[in-house]
Amino acid sequence: MFDIPMAPTALHLFIETNHQSLQNAALLLGGRPWLRRVQGLIDQLQLGAPLSKKLRNDVFALYELLTLEHVHDDDRPECGYFAELDPTAPYVEDICLLADELMDALVLAAADASSFQSNTSYGGMSEHG
Repeated sequence: MFDIPMAPTALHLFIETNHQSLQNAALLLGGRPWLRRVQGLIDQLQLGAPLSKKLRNDVFALYELLTLEHVHDDDRPECGYFAELDPTAPYVEDICLLADELMDALVLAAADASSFQSNTSYGGMSEHG
């Protein structure tokens, strides 16, 4: 199969714009393991990886980190990192905005992918081409 570059999705553009902030948030909320995980996600998206199911799951896991989904689970490291945060610090609002923008980008990217799939036929050719 040919290696045809795809157009960047809203998610790719979001990552390009916010990669540094996402890494900072990951380090604050999940420590070095999450920093490495986010760096891997960023690398994949910067290389133009398509929005596969695995990639969507990884992005959703990042969304859960940013929205503090698991901070009440004492068995998860996020709980300890959350305890160290200052809720009045300006980065808290920044992280909330990142989470909202990440979900918006993921929804737009999924809609773009769905639209692309419904407008193509077998073999990747348009019905009119």
